[in-house]
Parts: sequence; C-alpha cells; structure tokens
Amino acid sequence: MAPTKLSTHNANAFVDQFDTFLFDCDGVLWRGPTVIDGVPETLAMLRSKGKRLIFVTNNSSTSRSDYVHKFTKLGIQASVDEIFSSAYATAVYLHDVAKFDTAKKAYVIGGNGLRHELEAVGIATLGRSDTQNISPATLDEIVPSADIGAVVCGLDYDISYRKLATAHVNLANNPDCLFIATNDDRTLPGGKHMYPGSGSLLSVLTHSTQRTPLVMGKPNTTMLECVIQKCALDPPRTCMVGDRLDTDILFGISGGLSTLCVLTGVASEADILAPDAPQATFYTTSLSDLGKSHM
Repeated sequence: MAPTKLSTHNANAFVDQFDTFLFDCDGVLWRGPTVIDGVPETLAMLRSKGKRLIFVTNNSSTSRSDYVHKFTKLGIQASVDEIFSSAYATAVYLHDVAKFDTAKKAYVIGGNGLRHELEAVGIATLGRSDTQNISPATLDEIVPSADIGAVVCGLDYDISYRKLATAHVNLANNPDCLFIATNDDRTLPGGKHMYPGSGSLLSVLTHSTQRTPLVMGKPNTTMLECVIQKCALDPPRTCMVGDRLDTDILFGISGGLSTLCVLTGVASEADILAPDAPQATFYTTSLSDLGKSHM
C-alpha cells in the first residue's frame, strides 16, 4: 500500500493511534547544529497528550549524557533513559546478551561517546591513542592480543591505518574475538554535503578479514529488541519516525511498527513514493506538521 500523506484533516487521528513514538534525530529533530522549526513545540504537544517519546539514533560518537545536553541546548526536553543510541545498544548487547568477559578489553574504532557507554557497563577499551604513523618497516609492531575480546567499530573521525590494522590482526587471528559494528550507515549527513559513514569504514575490515560483524544500529533489529525489552513497548501502538528509508523506515517495518517518514532530511517525496522503496505507512513534510494540526 502506498504511503499516506498526513494533512490537517488526518494528523489528529494519526497521533491518537499510538502510545509511543520512536524518533531518529538528525534530519528529523535537527539538521546539524540547528533545530528544525516547530519540532520542540510538536514534541511538547505529544508529551501533553501522554505519549511516550524515545529517541533512537545510529550516532555512536555521542554519549547519551552528551545527547541530553544537545537536546536541552536546542530547546527539546529529553532524559538519558529516553535515548537509545547505537553506542548504548552495543554496550547493552555486550554486557547483557553476550555476557562479555570483563577481564578482556574491547578494541574500539570510534569516538569518546562509544567508549563512554562501554566503560559505563564495566568494559575496558583500547585504541583511543592509536593514531601514530606507521610504515612497512614498523608493521611488525601490530600483533594480536589475548587481552582483546571484541573489536567494536563505529564512526571514527581520527581513523588511522594503525587502528584498522590492529582490528584486522585480532579479528583474523582469533575467531573467538567478537566483531560488533554500531551501525553500517554508508554515508553521514553534514552541512552541505554527504560524507563517508561508519559503514564505509567498516567495509575495510569486512573485506580484509572476510568476517561479518553483528550490526547493532538501524535497520537491524538488535537495537529495536533492546528498546522493546527495556521499555516494554507494544509494537502495534508504536510508530517509528525517520528521514531515511533504508535505515529508519526499514527499521520500523522490520520490527512490525508503523512508520512516518519526514522530508526534512535524506528522503524526498519521490523517494518515498517509489514503488521499490521500503514503504512507509505515512509521510509528511516536517514533524512540525503534527504540531500545526493541534494549533
């Protein structure tokens, strides 16, 4: 069935269908450092109607506590418990599901937000300072370590050959070393252009090691299973709101949720209506359209 476009005539009925809304962040709530017009008021309206709001993001570079600061700065109410990032989902998976041996360490390709979430559940991390230059003459410095029990790959703005090589030798030489990716987004929106995402960095390791990682973030269902368990969600009464068809909308579809795609980020109306695209349940120009219907 083709997606239904929301309007002032059907937006109220749309809101009333759901108890919980899951929101992607960049492209839905804000673009870069700027909040999208009308979004804080729309979220406040949903809260006033007793709706539960959960923010689900593939961004692994920012810790949940730092996210709260960003939300507050942009005039959006949010608590740490309402934020599920791919970094947090990774930490929950390793600690609660994989029962990671905390006598071992995780080698991290990623930012401080990812390290913070892992360390908060008692998992020590390595790799933060592995940015030194390397040459063919010094490759022998890089060897597998029995202390490394997992390689975790996210978005790393300080990526280096040393980091990739260290991750590679541990994955290639130790089949028991877990291989986890926070997400596999091909691109990263930023400013006027799209840039390589963490999935593009990840492809180096999947190609070199011929190993397939467990991917935590959207559209994979691992993070959704974490959200459903932690928040006791009722999927038929939950709607996923996003701007990317191949991550946000597919994530909702895979989890049996209704979906709403907005046009303030990656997807265009033509993309949403393409018959071979993941089919959102609903779409609208901006999240703020929901707020306008209640004015």
